[in-house]
Amino acid sequence: MSKTNPIPSRRSFLLTSTTGLIAGAVPLIFGDHPGTDQCTQTSSSATQKPVWSHEYWAKKGDVSLFMFRKRLGAPQPGQALPVLFLAHGSSVSSLPTYDLSVPGHGEYSLMDKFAEYGFDVWTMDFEGYGRSTQTTGNSDIATGVEDLKAAAEVILKETGQGRFHLYGESSGALRAGAFAMARPDRLNKLLLAALTYTGQGSPTLAKRAALLDFYRTHNRRPRDRAMIASIFTRDKPGTSDPAVAEAVADAEMKNGDTVPTGSYLDMISKLPLIDPAQLAMPVLILRGEYDGIATEDDVLNFFKGLRTAQRELVILPGASHAVALGINRRQLWHVMRFFLCEPPRLDTEVTKGI
Repeated sequence: MSKTNPIPSRRSFLLTSTTGLIAGAVPLIFGDHPGTDQCTQTSSSATQKPVWSHEYWAKKGDVSLFMFRKRLGAPQPGQALPVLFLAHGSSVSSLPTYDLSVPGHGEYSLMDKFAEYGFDVWTMDFEGYGRSTQTTGNSDIATGVEDLKAAAEVILKETGQGRFHLYGESSGALRAGAFAMARPDRLNKLLLAALTYTGQGSPTLAKRAALLDFYRTHNRRPRDRAMIASIFTRDKPGTSDPAVAEAVADAEMKNGDTVPTGSYLDMISKLPLIDPAQLAMPVLILRGEYDGIATEDDVLNFFKGLRTAQRELVILPGASHAVALGINRRQLWHVMRFFLCEPPRLDTEVTKGI
């Protein structure tokens, strides 16, 4: 699955990535190389084991950051599982994004799904979101990096693991990428969904730019049920179940009707915030077919700038911006799991010059 130079044509690459990774069931290969993560294949006996969950708090000075964890069974000495951390986006906090319940409409908890796959799954509300401390700051991307540093210390303390896999969606992808630049020693693999690189040609960011002065002068912005619903319809109506938008709004509005402006301000005035040439770890880029946050060319240019040999770009057909909560979310699960469970390289080549 790893793509190396030379880069194929844009058209052939996108088609190859989509059909090669999405079509049909791809068997997983579980590596046994010493020192690498072990992926646990789901079995009937494994899924009968209950999903265990627990709340934590990371401290960043006077700021308290809510963290949440799920895995199969309570932690036991000597039974470490590969850690997967999920970073949320600009308008919805962690649990409505990654641990959503929509009774009668199928499974939507990314945390439950990857706990079933054998991962120790964590998430967190960034400063100013959800249950975390609401400050006078705007919770920009740089603040999110500091939040992730604090979360990494909790993960180390609770699991004994200094490295983990990091998935970020939308502005969460920017936070994840910026953290990867700042602390590459803490990551195994990096997964970036709904990513924007330079923002050039983005219809979504062009609309947000009309409110640039507001974002510069206000640290929080209104976020009501209608705004939450627009996340699922602005790109391509029909790519999500309307019941999902209602469930997200029901869960998220408990946190109030405003959210920080920092990520919006950064995305319309400070891009690019991630230098792909500085990312040496394996990287997976996931883009919904209809996502208006970035053009295909923008995402492809980011991919071509990566210097790591283990890099993959997947276009998820029938998906828009909210890939984890769309009707085709199972494609996302499949591609993420395949990437996380790839066997390690066994030759002696290492990335040089980074």
